[in-house]
Amino acid sequence: MKQISRNLMLLFLVASLSFASSCKKDSIAPNDYGPFSSQDETTAIMNGDIGSNTPQHWDNFIAAYPNTERMLMKDCPGSSDDEANVVAARKIRAQNIAIHLPAEAIIASGAVDLFLAGTTRTRDAGSQIGVHAWSDGNQEATDFPVGDANHDLYIDYYKEMGFSQADAEAFYYFTINAAPSRDIHWMTDAEIDQYKLLTP
Repeated sequence: MKQISRNLMLLFLVASLSFASSCKKDSIAPNDYGPFSSQDETTAIMNGDIGSNTPQHWDNFIAAYPNTERMLMKDCPGSSDDEANVVAARKIRAQNIAIHLPAEAIIASGAVDLFLAGTTRTRDAGSQIGVHAWSDGNQEATDFPVGDANHDLYIDYYKEMGFSQADAEAFYYFTINAAPSRDIHWMTDAEIDQYKLLTP
């Protein structure tokens, strides 16, 4: 399967230069948590990109901190491997993790998808959520017509995270049309409410 990415920080780099693709999954030490760290026994902090090793980083983290119930996402630019992002997000959902964006949080691209894994999703005023189209390095999401199978990874994932079919499609097509892969759209409070990113 082709690697697709949503990452604000990697927009002008080819996929072969990404940090995630330069690391072997089997080289990860048991105490390597990647973008995850612990604030206390029940609260995780996430800072950094999501890459091919992120699912293993999460496994390492939750093994070390099994009582984690909540995660604060702070500076999370996006994903260099969207398939790995979905795998990590499913693991986070399986642990029933609540996710919160503090006021200084800036999450974008694939990190927004991971945010949706929270069993509850909350944010403080001032936090920023940025979206744009994905790219596989050759084609953009908008190069494919509505209903094309290339969109299914995201729509199916949103449904898995509790969105209805209509809500999943509405949010997904909003994101890919909001900005091209080389740009970013910062969602307004009204858009965040409209597309149901937060839980009631």
